[in-house]
Amino acid sequence: MRYRRRVSPTATAAFDAARHGAARFDRLDALRGAAIVWMALYHFAYDLNHFGLIPRQSFQLDPLWTTQRTAIVSLFLFCAGLSQAVALHQGQGWPRFWRRWAQVAGCALLVSIGSWLMFPRSWISFGVLHGIALMLIVARLAAPLGRWLWPLGLAALLLPQLVQHPLFDSRWTNWVGLVTRKPVTEDYVPLLPWFGVVAWGLAAGQWLLAARPALLAGAVPAVARPLAALGRWSLTFYMVHQPVLIGALMAWVALRR
Repeated sequence: MRYRRRVSPTATAAFDAARHGAARFDRLDALRGAAIVWMALYHFAYDLNHFGLIPRQSFQLDPLWTTQRTAIVSLFLFCAGLSQAVALHQGQGWPRFWRRWAQVAGCALLVSIGSWLMFPRSWISFGVLHGIALMLIVARLAAPLGRWLWPLGLAALLLPQLVQHPLFDSRWTNWVGLVTRKPVTEDYVPLLPWFGVVAWGLAAGQWLLAARPALLAGAVPAVARPLAALGRWSLTFYMVHQPVLIGALMAWVALRR
């Protein structure tokens, strides 16, 4: 089901330019960049806590940290849904999709290996990159649903609150999300409920591209341009920032000793 609405000539020009690859969606890039900065600050605090450089914090229980984590992951996944709407709008075919998907999946594998080396008892078997890799496929297949993505997203968000089963508690099955207890892991972003956020991002992107394209394709203020530039390299930054932060803090601890 398509969204139809009359748009201004300016919005139409932005729409056409973005459709033919003549312009970046700087506002989407800036939003993603803001999520990256927030994530880096959160991880910096997490690493400081891990090395005992700040008063001990409970990142698993304290609402100060759990709320931030939920907001950061939600922002990332909403941007992933928006990006899928843009990619489909620009005519991205399956071959190009799979090339990008392979990068995300490969990085997810590296995260699992790295986390196993550093946290062997709580290594990441299905974290945010694993979740994004799976949800991108589901989102692409679900994109033709149009407005029905809104109730689909709501169902995804609510289902884990209504259905849980021990079958989904193992590392081989907890990616579904219908667990009876949260697994012991450094990061956990299962299909349910998180696909609901991606679905809403996809639905919002489809609506914006049809009714308000300038909101995505418009220019950003000069102060936000660094965020837009950072947002274009989100996967690279994600993979690099933690090794850099952890390495720097390990060096600092060693020097202090």
